[in-house]
Amino acid sequence: MQKEYEEKTGRAHKPLSPKQNVRKNLDFEPLSTTALILEDRPANLPAKPAEEAQKHRQQYEEMVVQAKKRELKEAQKRKKQLEERCKLEDSIGNAVLTWNNEILPNWETMCCSRKVRELWWQGIPPSVRGKVWSLAIGNELNITHELYDICLARAKEKWRSLSTGGAEVECEDAGFSAADREASLELIKLDISRTFPSLCIFQQGGPYHDMLHSILGAYTCYRPDVGYVQGMSFIAAVLILNLDTADAFIAFSNLLNKPCQMAFFRVDHGLMLTYFAAFEVFFEENLPKLFAHFKKNNLTPDIYLIDWIFTLYSKSLPLDLACRVWDVFCRDGEEFLFRTALGILKLFEDILTKMDFIHIAQFLTKLPEDLPSEEFFTSIAAIQMQSRNKKWAQILAALQKDNREMEKGSPSLKR
Repeated sequence: MQKEYEEKTGRAHKPLSPKQNVRKNLDFEPLSTTALILEDRPANLPAKPAEEAQKHRQQYEEMVVQAKKRELKEAQKRKKQLEERCKLEDSIGNAVLTWNNEILPNWETMCCSRKVRELWWQGIPPSVRGKVWSLAIGNELNITHELYDICLARAKEKWRSLSTGGAEVECEDAGFSAADREASLELIKLDISRTFPSLCIFQQGGPYHDMLHSILGAYTCYRPDVGYVQGMSFIAAVLILNLDTADAFIAFSNLLNKPCQMAFFRVDHGLMLTYFAAFEVFFEENLPKLFAHFKKNNLTPDIYLIDWIFTLYSKSLPLDLACRVWDVFCRDGEEFLFRTALGILKLFEDILTKMDFIHIAQFLTKLPEDLPSEEFFTSIAAIQMQSRNKKWAQILAALQKDNREMEKGSPSLKR
């Protein structure tokens, strides 16, 4: 094509000058702005002085050296990341073998051993997480797969009845009005649409939408006295990601039956205030400076704790980090939920002490999305859940006892 063009135009092809050939001899094609340094000026402008040309050449060579350094640094960074990833995968693989071959077959004898507790803290491998959670949560309510099917069938019957405007369904929740049940079902629909929206798997048309809807609907039939409470969808969703539907329902029902969860989901104000009071004992013990700052700004625990406890941190933290919190929560119980809260406050103590009420509330309501997991768990590990030689359970029990005695002895309360 070049020859044809030259023959037609009558212009002979001239070999490139050494200066023009510079770019062809480079190891890589430089950016246009970089290449301009080596180009001659247009013919209608004075030629570059030799000193200026030499200066530009040196600048260009320096730029190439810097580019190669950056490229080498990036390559080293990628290599290090790959090595860490391989190391993590090997660690997870070994942990899976340990859990499957040693721990799970001997759960009753090994679950409380020091070795297992250490493995638990490091994070349960995703492939065995569901099994471990089920065993740790237990099934004190003796729920079977058949009971789940019965509850789900009743829930579907309710949905059909409410959608067609038919007669009220007779079941255990006869004391609850159709309006209450309809409001509960509408809240389920609304909450499902807001559950992990970035994953796009629980919303209408997503692969886990029906499973989540089924579990929450079945629970409203199983516990009509509790019904559906905002935040439950996040707990059920996390369980669905790790368990089959029926097993997720069993774990979900037993988890919500724990004293702390039942106090919050049934909105037992007296017991909730007792939990907040116990939390503040350890808050003051571990973080006195931040505790005083919160008191000065009238920032009470309910402002940030309610959302964290209701969803077990699954809404507030990145999902992988929330699952690690769940791992240790299944090991240590409700105490770890409040220890995690103190760990968060400790991690951001320097930032929070410089904020006012509004900014603290906003910050704790929406935590940073790029929380480093190891730094986060190091912060939690630094929290001591012991005050004046008393542990969490003892402090909580003492506060509950004081509240009962106050209720019995207070004339105003009696009146």
